[in-house]
Amino acid sequence: MNNTFMKERPVFPLLMSMALPNVISMLVNSLYNIVDSLFVARINESAMTALSLVFPVQNLLNAIAIGFGIGINALVALCLGAGEHEKADQAATHGMAFSLLHGILGSAIAIAIMPSFLGRFTTDAEVLSMGLTYSHIVFGFATVNMASLAFEKIFQSVGRMKVTMVALIVGCVGNIILDPLLIFGIGPFPAMGIAGAALATGIGQALSTGVYLVVYASTELPVRLRRACLKLDKELDTRLYSIGIPAILNLALPSLLVTFLNSLLAAFSGSYVVVLGIYYKLQTFLYLPANGIVQGMRPLISYNYGAGEHKRVRQLYQITLILSAAIMAAGTLGCLVASEPLMRLFTSTPETVEAGKIALRIICLGFVISAISTTSSGALEGLGKGTQSLVISLCRYIVFIMPLAWVLCRQFGPVGVWNAFWATEVLSAIVSLIVYKKSV
Repeated sequence: MNNTFMKERPVFPLLMSMALPNVISMLVNSLYNIVDSLFVARINESAMTALSLVFPVQNLLNAIAIGFGIGINALVALCLGAGEHEKADQAATHGMAFSLLHGILGSAIAIAIMPSFLGRFTTDAEVLSMGLTYSHIVFGFATVNMASLAFEKIFQSVGRMKVTMVALIVGCVGNIILDPLLIFGIGPFPAMGIAGAALATGIGQALSTGVYLVVYASTELPVRLRRACLKLDKELDTRLYSIGIPAILNLALPSLLVTFLNSLLAAFSGSYVVVLGIYYKLQTFLYLPANGIVQGMRPLISYNYGAGEHKRVRQLYQITLILSAAIMAAGTLGCLVASEPLMRLFTSTPETVEAGKIALRIICLGFVISAISTTSSGALEGLGKGTQSLVISLCRYIVFIMPLAWVLCRQFGPVGVWNAFWATEVLSAIVSLIVYKKSV
């Protein structure tokens, strides 16, 4: 089986065939994130606060899984594009082995640090108890999640996007079905509360992994995981991490940002911490579909770059940018028109709803222009230029937004934090264009 179609088919239909399964799966994943939060919010606001406080560490582990997976994805596709099939098998095998190791270490460390981590943000005994219960269960599945996401990137690297779509949908739908059963104790299931939400998440991840294992064992792929490829290869492993580490940092930076912003907002009221958590749940409904297009673009850019098709690389970047901007424009309109109904999905507290309305209407002003940063960063990762991609993410999540939020917060209160979001996107877009043009 070969995948030369990645450099032969017309660019736009090729990108759409690769991106649409990702967009669909990302929309389903976004729906799961929102539905999961809706069920947790029905427990009480303390449960929602606990979920918001655990989110940064949970996002960090996902960042490690996805970021290192991007390294696997890019290197496998680059090797296949250059006709180096043995190297592609080695990259996939080493990538899976390291992913499993990351899962074991990540699970142990995350569980160990959670008591002190949560204690930095709240002294509420109920919130602390719920946060620890949720985190201990969900982090126990970290190794399963790492394996699932490594398989996802391997399948994407060879153009098998429909498989990754099915695997993600199976996991998310299973999670959505299990949420009310395990949280509220419907039928023969015991009422587990927030522990049920965590267990449903873990079982959903296991279902996705199961799909990949079945498909891998029963079909033929251009790359295979082989025991003979496990021998140490310093050059290959260095290339994996040189792409993967910047990608991990790119995805982990939001966790650092959320932790920083929580510390600013908690000084005013716990309601603002809830608002920030709700915003990040809602924004996944936009950024995950847009990321689905970037995921479809990334292996195509890698393969075509490896094959020397530089004109197609430029076309892929331009089309992805336009499609991402269109998705973000729809999100902007939705936040401006329906900010109150969106907030009421998660909370009925009048003060929280009002604060959330203001936050959504301000933050969404930066959505469209953020497409420049996300597309440029994804394209650079596909080209194997992880450090340049990291520069863009550092601007978005640290260099600009943290000082702006700190200064504006002291001048205008929580509203200043919301304004720091769109201002950061404008500044980061300028940097992104400069970095991308110099790199490519």
